[in-house]
Amino acid sequence: MSSKTDADASQADPETAAKPSRIRVAVVFGGRSSEHSISCVSAGSVIGALDPQRYDVVPIGIARDGRWVLESAEPGRLTLGPGGELPSVDGDREVALTAGHELVVSAPGEVPTTLGEVDVVFPVMHGPWGQDGTLQGLLELAGIKYVGAGVLSSAVGTDKQFMKELFAANGIPVVPWVRIRPGEWQRDASAVRERVAALELPVFVKPARAGSSFGITRVTALEGLDAAIEDAQQYDPKVIVEAAAQGAREVEIGVLAGRGGGPPETSALAEIMVSGEHAFYDFEAKYLEQSYRIPAQFDEAIAARVRELAARAFVALDVEGLARVDFFVMPDGEVLVNEVETMPGFTATSMFPLLWQHVGVSYPELVDRLVQQALNRPTGLR
Repeated sequence: MSSKTDADASQADPETAAKPSRIRVAVVFGGRSSEHSISCVSAGSVIGALDPQRYDVVPIGIARDGRWVLESAEPGRLTLGPGGELPSVDGDREVALTAGHELVVSAPGEVPTTLGEVDVVFPVMHGPWGQDGTLQGLLELAGIKYVGAGVLSSAVGTDKQFMKELFAANGIPVVPWVRIRPGEWQRDASAVRERVAALELPVFVKPARAGSSFGITRVTALEGLDAAIEDAQQYDPKVIVEAAAQGAREVEIGVLAGRGGGPPETSALAEIMVSGEHAFYDFEAKYLEQSYRIPAQFDEAIAARVRELAARAFVALDVEGLARVDFFVMPDGEVLVNEVETMPGFTATSMFPLLWQHVGVSYPELVDRLVQQALNRPTGLR
């Protein structure tokens, strides 16, 4: 495609001149958020799924200190260890992405070299400083195509406060909640306690802009609120407190942008099955135990309502590419949106790919579809 290395080789060799060059995909992962390692695991699966006959994959890791480095293309390095050990970005060959779409690599004591141009970026980023519109904004400025949601929808989708406010404005039902602004808890803790008490216990205290269940606490008595807020603020100075959806069944569904600009497409439904050992769907239950049922067993009216609200949330948030939408189905049948993940976990055993696999879309097909959609989408206003 646009790789200068491939183009030069084609001009020098008449036999390869007739062969189309491969699409160069830069898979970007890691980052500075608490979800650094989960991003690495997702990226390892994406790298392994990209067909080497069609795609020239360049793995770019963002270290915890913000450095961009050329990473190993061996997907096995980016996996959860047998005891739950988490991978991280590690390398000293730094990478710069130029406005001309070229990758320039430099290492201590070496002359910088170019790897050629990038056709599309697959940003397998979770959490702030990557999934929240920051990376998407950089790519838009450089005019580089990329997979997934744009700047605004990425930012709003990462911030639970603005996501809920947007849903409310679009008539999409959510659980009752309150926001605790940065510094508000320190200035007037008693006023915050009054607002939380009005929700009725139990409640869930969450960082407003974190994921993978980091920093979440289920609070059953107001005496536990202080510690829960302080724990959440270790991840984000802004905190969300939500009323617990008592007796609800937790449901997840995948959404893809429609082909050819058509309406969003929805996957099978999954029900999260949390064992008695876990008070809620925490990190261990989500990534190490993975207890769920696909397809979820609901009557058709409720399943149809979940699919309808998933598509409405996708459109309201102006998402492009993909999203996973999480729901509570209340005992009386009411369906409430919990949140939208604009870049859900993406390992081959993550919920989003499994939901699509159940309706006949394999993991490699899913990855390929997202890359092709990104290639066919312009940067800039659209």
